[in-house]
Amino acid sequence: MLGDNIFLKIIEKKIPARIIHEDEHCVAFHDINPQAPVHVLIVPRKVIPTHADIKAEDCELLGHLHLVAAQLAEKLGINDGYRLVLNCKERAGQTVPHLHLHLLGGRNFTWPPG
Repeated sequence: MLGDNIFLKIIEKKIPARIIHEDEHCVAFHDINPQAPVHVLIVPRKVIPTHADIKAEDCELLGHLHLVAAQLAEKLGINDGYRLVLNCKERAGQTVPHLHLHLLGGRNFTWPPG
């Protein structure tokens, strides 16, 4: 179901999370299974299942998510180098059907990522 996922439950405060930022467009919180010393998820309030589902009307929202990521990187002290990850669909590692950015930092990253 489109409106029934763990991120929406966090946004609606039906389940707890370590929220670090919220505004009218998105909520950001610490990942419960961090893959780096800093691992924050930035989730739009609007349910967009995958990156493949974005529309022209979502351009401003996507830009806002990136702005929040840059602001959080500064706030969390990782602006000397961080990674943003956006997985699209299960084959790419997306496990929750709600578009979201992973903000990762606090360690050196290698390439290719996976």
